[in-house]
Amino acid sequence: MAGQGKTFKIITYGCQMNQRDSEMMADLLQAAGYEPVADEAEAGVIILDTCCVREKAENKVYGKLGQIERLKSANPDLVIAVAGCMVQQPGVAEKIRQQAPYVDLLLGTHNLAELPRLVEEIRELHRPLVAVREDAGPVVEDLPRRRARGAQAFVTITYGCNNFCTYCIVPYVRGRERSRRPDDILKEIEALVDQGVIEVTLLGQNVNSYGRDLEGDVTFASLLTMVNDVAGLKRIRYVTSHPRDFTPELVATISRLDKVCEHVHLPVQAGSNRILELMHRGYTREHYLELVASLRRHIPGISLTTDLIVGFPGETEEDFLETLDLVARVQFDNAFTFMYSPRKGTVAAGLPGQLPREVKKERLKRLMELQNRISLAKNEALVGQVVEVLVEGPSKTDPSQLSGRTRTNKLVIFPGEAGLTGKLVNVRLTKAQTWLLKGEISRA
Repeated sequence: MAGQGKTFKIITYGCQMNQRDSEMMADLLQAAGYEPVADEAEAGVIILDTCCVREKAENKVYGKLGQIERLKSANPDLVIAVAGCMVQQPGVAEKIRQQAPYVDLLLGTHNLAELPRLVEEIRELHRPLVAVREDAGPVVEDLPRRRARGAQAFVTITYGCNNFCTYCIVPYVRGRERSRRPDDILKEIEALVDQGVIEVTLLGQNVNSYGRDLEGDVTFASLLTMVNDVAGLKRIRYVTSHPRDFTPELVATISRLDKVCEHVHLPVQAGSNRILELMHRGYTREHYLELVASLRRHIPGISLTTDLIVGFPGETEEDFLETLDLVARVQFDNAFTFMYSPRKGTVAAGLPGQLPREVKKERLKRLMELQNRISLAKNEALVGQVVEVLVEGPSKTDPSQLSGRTRTNKLVIFPGEAGLTGKLVNVRLTKAQTWLLKGEISRA
């Protein structure tokens, strides 16, 4: 049976950091002689790389484990692993052991590099293992990295977070912030470019605070300048930016670097100063609006996206109306909107004034309706323009069409040959929808 061999399948939940972690685990397994498979039934190792930012993400994992149990029954040699942020939470590893005793490996965020050795140990000793280290330890470099997966790549520049926003579990499961050395980052990017990558996305929970734990005068602005000098690289993206740490120096640097894309994901979370203070965000709505004005003044045509939480503990109707007002003022190109979800272990979970789900749901609906109108209007204003698109491959919704993204991170669907995947093409925009644009290749 193929599932009994050295094959693996990784199922990823959550953010880009998790996607990069999954890539790293895949690279480690392949370096150890394992091969990836698309079908779970053909895998000898199945890994769920988990997210715990919201309860919904955790529920998906437990549901998936229930589905995978039947594969374990059919193939007792199958190794099932649960990795990532969810496992790192206190008490969760034991909960998984109780609810899904057929899971063979529980792997914390600080233990990912040990994956191949632990899988082999499980197969040799025929017993489950738990590897969840509380201390993050130093950044591990020179891990195996397989050939680039297309023309785009994620490159992690920092691990962990120091912000401790009151609603967020990330600092507790990923540890305090640790920056990679610039030389190691540049070495990785240069190797990726040699393999055909033309766009990199620099990853960190807060990229703007990069370098504060390193010796010398190293900042995110100086790192961007170094990456911009990498020959053969065409585009640079980065997530996520914290408004508090978006300095005038960084704005000026981004405005002059030709490879840095004109798109900033700038989570605001709320429009009320009272709620921002309760969230421990470290800025006011006035500061945020001034930053937006500065970005638009220095970088004409910039696209701005954000994250917004409704129903934070104690949020009044007046607080929520301030959020709506900020959204109307800023005119975001897109927003990721969420109902507040209590996370055990965070400060906000213990705050008074937890709102009923019905109230949060109604506010989320109003927020989404406003943002959808803005997003559609923003896209409609682009119709007729010719834009540069990096072709990512066939459209997920219509494989007969190609899909790709503009420098401003707009999704564009258009007809074209599959051989254009990984190439930069000029596309004339012909139709706007709320979440995407349609077009045709410009021959001019």
